[in-house]
Amino acid sequence: MNEHNPVIMWFRQDLRLTDNPALTAAVDTERPLIPIYVLDDVSAGEWAMGGACRWWLHESLKSLNDSLGGQLRIFRGDARAVVTALASELDASGVYWNRCYEPWRITRDIETRKSLEADGRDAVSFNGSLLFEPQEVLKADGTPYKVFTPFYRNGCLRNALEPRLPLPAPELPEIPGLHRGDDLASLDLLPTTNWHLSIEQCWSPGEEGALARLDQFLQNDIENYIEGRDRPDQSRVSRLSPHLHFGEVSPNQVWHAANARRAAAVTRIEENVDHFKRELGWREFSHHLLYHWPAITHENLQKKFDRFPWRDDPDVLRRWQKGVTGYPIVDAGMRELWLTGYMHNRVRMIVGSFLVKNLMLHWQHGEHWFWDTLVDADLANNSASWQWVAGCGADAAPFFRIFNPVTQGQKFDPDGSYVRRYVPELAGLPNRFIHCPWDAPAGVLRESAIRLGRDYPEPVVDLKASRERALSAFRALKNG
Repeated sequence: MNEHNPVIMWFRQDLRLTDNPALTAAVDTERPLIPIYVLDDVSAGEWAMGGACRWWLHESLKSLNDSLGGQLRIFRGDARAVVTALASELDASGVYWNRCYEPWRITRDIETRKSLEADGRDAVSFNGSLLFEPQEVLKADGTPYKVFTPFYRNGCLRNALEPRLPLPAPELPEIPGLHRGDDLASLDLLPTTNWHLSIEQCWSPGEEGALARLDQFLQNDIENYIEGRDRPDQSRVSRLSPHLHFGEVSPNQVWHAANARRAAAVTRIEENVDHFKRELGWREFSHHLLYHWPAITHENLQKKFDRFPWRDDPDVLRRWQKGVTGYPIVDAGMRELWLTGYMHNRVRMIVGSFLVKNLMLHWQHGEHWFWDTLVDADLANNSASWQWVAGCGADAAPFFRIFNPVTQGQKFDPDGSYVRRYVPELAGLPNRFIHCPWDAPAGVLRESAIRLGRDYPEPVVDLKASRERALSAFRALKNG
């Protein structure tokens, strides 16, 4: 092949120009560059993107296309067939991409590589999504970790090794026009109804939005991160998860930006920065688990839970999904999810515990609902986190650790501002009753214009009885 044969840059979950190893390597070939994106619902199967993520993808692709001077070529279909056919049509010297770690993507990429190499073309891939790849972080005996702390301390941070430094955005060559391809609208990523209008008020998808969000968090919120990450009533979390999922910013950029903020700080923020970086470690751990145990998307990692007597109650599940359980902190979280495509991490644990323990509904119901409604719906994080809260995963919370939504609300939303924001029908209640409206005297309820069972639902279950029901089922599981 001569110097005029182009190279294809296949964008996937790396929708950025800065710190994009595959893009940098493709540009370094000094060949004509063809940037593409393929919406591959065929290979994804049941894990095709949910509605909230599809909205985000639309906006992120629009941003990436602008960064590429309007020359991003968009396709849909089986990516293996699309990429190999396009490479053949263009007589491309090679295809460059950054690796992904979902099981279906790994299978597809292996097959794509074989097809390209069989045609005499280069298939060049890089790590652009993780600090360290799953196959790099193993125990001394060569087996994968199942417990987070040694994974993070002895694996990710072994010998104080820092993740690689971010790469600068390459200087893009002139990108030749390509007649083939679809326009963004043809992907039908936007919903046909307007449920996403409230979501789009909360976010700025794209690389520019990701970097702005990272800077805002490090400048304004990192100093209070340890406390703030548990306070849904405060804006003290990074909200970087959807930007990381779509690769609008890399974990390496986030890691080193946090280090730089710590070095420049006038006040002591080391513990807050280290705690924030530890959360990046949890993201790595989830990908590590998915890579080594790909069945965690649909099978209990701890097999004893295969015998757990989950209940089947569609009406109760629907009340949980809609945020009308009668427990204010739970309902606030589920409504935040619907309105913003996001839920505060502390509240995710509360609503997850409530679903699988108080309601005793299978964790997969939660996994599937989050998959469709979260803008940061990541297969690794979603699967590992639901198994964690259900007690059936790796390094999971013990099943007998059951969050009490009343005391959790009183502790982490003490003046009820989070509940009032998302459950406005309770706004008039005094702080004392905001997390337990059923305890309010009749006169207080009248003054607050609340009729339990009409303006706000009665509790869907009794906390004490449902807790004992769950613990009894777990004891039977252990002794069976």
